[in-house]
Amino acid sequence: METAKPLTLDEALSLAEEHSPQLKAAAAMARGAQASITTASAYPNPEFTTFAGRQYRRLPGAEPGLLQHYSVEQQLELPSVRKSRILTAELGRQSSRFGLDEARLGVRAGVKRAFYLVLRRRAELELARENLRLVEDLRRRIQIQVEVGEAAKLELVRSDAETATAKVLANSAQLRLLNATTSLRTAIGAPMQTEIAPQGSLTPQITLPPWQTLLGAALSGHPLMAQARSEIERAKARLSHEMALRKPQPALRAEYENQPDLGFFRFGVTLPVPVWNKREGPIAEAEAALEHLRATAEMRRLELTAELERAYGQYEVASQQVASFELGVLKEATAAVDAAEAAFRFGERGIIEVLDAQRVLRTVRQDFLTAQYDVQDALINLEQLRAIAPENHP
Repeated sequence: METAKPLTLDEALSLAEEHSPQLKAAAAMARGAQASITTASAYPNPEFTTFAGRQYRRLPGAEPGLLQHYSVEQQLELPSVRKSRILTAELGRQSSRFGLDEARLGVRAGVKRAFYLVLRRRAELELARENLRLVEDLRRRIQIQVEVGEAAKLELVRSDAETATAKVLANSAQLRLLNATTSLRTAIGAPMQTEIAPQGSLTPQITLPPWQTLLGAALSGHPLMAQARSEIERAKARLSHEMALRKPQPALRAEYENQPDLGFFRFGVTLPVPVWNKREGPIAEAEAALEHLRATAEMRRLELTAELERAYGQYEVASQQVASFELGVLKEATAAVDAAEAAFRFGERGIIEVLDAQRVLRTVRQDFLTAQYDVQDALINLEQLRAIAPENHP
């Protein structure tokens, strides 16, 4: 059997940074937004027109022969139109960069959740296997007592049932670990030919700052809020562009015509007259889009605040649970198992008391693992909300 390759959290994050399809898609969007600046900065191309024909004599004195016509037209952009168009593209590039940052936060959070879930499932599997060993050892002792007549056969039936249950729990834990490992591979997005064995701890070492500090950091530093502000400025630039387009855009025109008996040049200016279309519709659409983005930014602010409040509350509750387990509950449940087993060996208690004590200890340990994972999950949420810096959450 192939030995599993150790994998640290930093290695998993580095692999995701390099191979994640989500990050590649966001990076491609950023490159496209960069290219849009080149598009917006381009000048309109001149238009060249030519046509030819033949002149026939219909009147006395007219000269028949070849007719040739050439013309060149160059549209002239007003500075306000060009400036607002380029500004819109530049703000789009800025918005796409914030989108890339948001995607990176999401990928990091997904990898961390999957990584710590594997650690949790592996600990649960170890707990289930340990419980199975204890139950099987207890069953062997019960079998010896039954064979020598010191215990009733019913005690062996009960231990057999508990052993079967412990095997089912161990198999279920093994399956959950397999699913968690698969989810980690998917979150990383990197091809891995060998089995992986994440190395780490579920116990965080961090002290959170006050709530208001976290809220200020999240609202000022989260890419979603920065992107919302950038999109508002982009909508303003788009509105300015639509208003600038109301002004007629002139075009210079030069022509040369060659007739059989004469030739001439013409120069002029083409100027559209905004009589029927004054761009009321596009301007109203841009104004509505601006109001929509302002409302969206406020909605994002409220959502981030609510998510931060939930993550902060989850961290506090889960931390208190971890502390209560570490300070007394685990020790008490372990002591109860030791006392029940000692009483069973001296014949003072039956197998039911031992199995109940072991079942309580297993439940307490599972709840302890759940509380530890909840603490990590809350910290991951706080990091994804940009309330705490990544370097403060190992």
